[in-house]
Amino acid sequence: MPIPLRVVSVEESLFEGEADFIVATGSDGELGILPNHAPLLTTLAPGPLMIRHSGSEDVLFVGGGFMEVLPDRVTVLADVAERAEDISEEAAEEARKRAQDALAGDLSPLEQAQMTGVLEMAEARLRLSRVRRGRG
Repeated sequence: MPIPLRVVSVEESLFEGEADFIVATGSDGELGILPNHAPLLTTLAPGPLMIRHSGSEDVLFVGGGFMEVLPDRVTVLADVAERAEDISEEAAEEARKRAQDALAGDLSPLEQAQMTGVLEMAEARLRLSRVRRGRG
């Protein structure tokens, strides 16, 4: 018996349907969600969101947000999200280099924290892109 899942970002709804199994990157590590999972509210770290449904698998990149698991549904509210196949490896690599260059400079503590977050997101996008293309 699948569980209804909805994945939305600020820009768009990326998935709405039934899921048999969900794997998300929580702030404390990977989470596996099956139907009838105990209620849960967690923050999400940048990384893949894998959705198995009806014999197929969708992979999304989630750049942070929240996941709410209830007995009758799962909702993912993502800060940033995109389909894994839409990730540009070149753009992710360029964002990583820009963040690394910025971190090498003289930054305030707030700027340092922001650039660290940008770097983490770029590296997670790059890893997912490479894994999806068989080079990870």
